[in-house]
Amino acid sequence: MFHDPVHDGATDPAVIRHRDTGEWWMFYTQRRATVDEPGVSWVHGTRIGVARSQDAVEWRFAGTAAGLELGSGGASETHWAPEVIDDGERYRMYLTVIDGIFADWDHPRRIVEYASDDLEQWTVVGEVPLSSDRVIDACVARCPDGRWRLWYKDEADDSATWAAVSDDLSSWRVEGRAIGGRPHEGPNVFELGGWWWMLVDEWRGMGVHRSTDAVTWTRQGGLDDVILGAPGRRRGDETFGRHGDVVVDGDRAVLYYFTHPHWDGSELGSSDAAAARLSAVFAAPVEVVDDRLVCDRDAGIDGNRP
Repeated sequence: MFHDPVHDGATDPAVIRHRDTGEWWMFYTQRRATVDEPGVSWVHGTRIGVARSQDAVEWRFAGTAAGLELGSGGASETHWAPEVIDDGERYRMYLTVIDGIFADWDHPRRIVEYASDDLEQWTVVGEVPLSSDRVIDACVARCPDGRWRLWYKDEADDSATWAAVSDDLSSWRVEGRAIGGRPHEGPNVFELGGWWWMLVDEWRGMGVHRSTDAVTWTRQGGLDDVILGAPGRRRGDETFGRHGDVVVDGDRAVLYYFTHPHWDGSELGSSDAAAARLSAVFAAPVEVVDDRLVCDRDAGIDGNRP
């Protein structure tokens, strides 16, 4: 569906519809997949790319999101995994920020909130106080109890999903671990078919969890069960799906996710795996069948709806 034209490293898509124009906007991590730097430096120094679409099928590159720099990391600031929501009054972005470009993974990360009136220009609200200094991959939704929750990966707790709660989005209180089990990342929460669902990226497909209240979760199937684990038939979609975002429109839902089309199972941080670093965004419908979430990754999607 989409390739980043700068470094061919579009990952972690987040899709939202502009409330005034009806246009679809995709925010994504613009990985520097084509640079030749040591270790995982190519995953750092990233900006947040933007793509726009009238029909959610044909996307055009629209540059990078403006106003996200904090100044603490200078030109080498790293931005990962945007979460963008409409709270009814303005747009909010929850973004993973790292101060610098590093060749390894062992550095502090935090989640910072931004606000915008138009999705184009963003201003800093501030850091969200969470459970450690190794937190990434925010997801935010209003739950059945009327309160907002922010789910995130806490790398300091064996890469489990934690949650924080807020009455009005002005302050947050950490609730604790929401999902344990296998290490994972990229939680995505949505309501569909009478249930609340959480998808988590297990680096072999996505684990699925179900809830009635978006607080207490039960895994769908056994520990080994995932969606997007089996290869797809579309070109570039033959490896498992990673870090996605589900957009719900009435009774229909679409999962946006990314793959590494040329990945061969090797360590992505390896300096000699240049082709494997390249990534692409795909989309596939999801639905609830007999109280189970299913995804047909080979099915297409219609224009004008996600």
